[in-house]
Amino acid sequence: MGKQDRFTDEFKQDAVAQVVERGHSVSEVADRLGISTKSLYTWKALFSKPVAVRNSEDDLATELRRVKKELVRVTEERDILKKNRPGPLSACAR
Repeated sequence: MGKQDRFTDEFKQDAVAQVVERGHSVSEVADRLGISTKSLYTWKALFSKPVAVRNSEDDLATELRRVKKELVRVTEERDILKKNRPGPLSACAR
């Protein structure tokens, strides 16, 4: 994974709520909390989505990682079979 996340999801959600629900500016909240505006915009994009949408996206991302791993495995198996195939097709395979 990437670098360790210093902030909990609860902290991020509270920061986003100050912007979305209470109407404070992103720069004002970022300055008060000692975070970058980029982080706050990122959190806003993430946490302003409904929970069901976020969970669905997480499920899709997990499934995509699983499918990519399976594709790598199947591709390796295919390549192994290609390398070990005898010359031209035999009469039985036609």
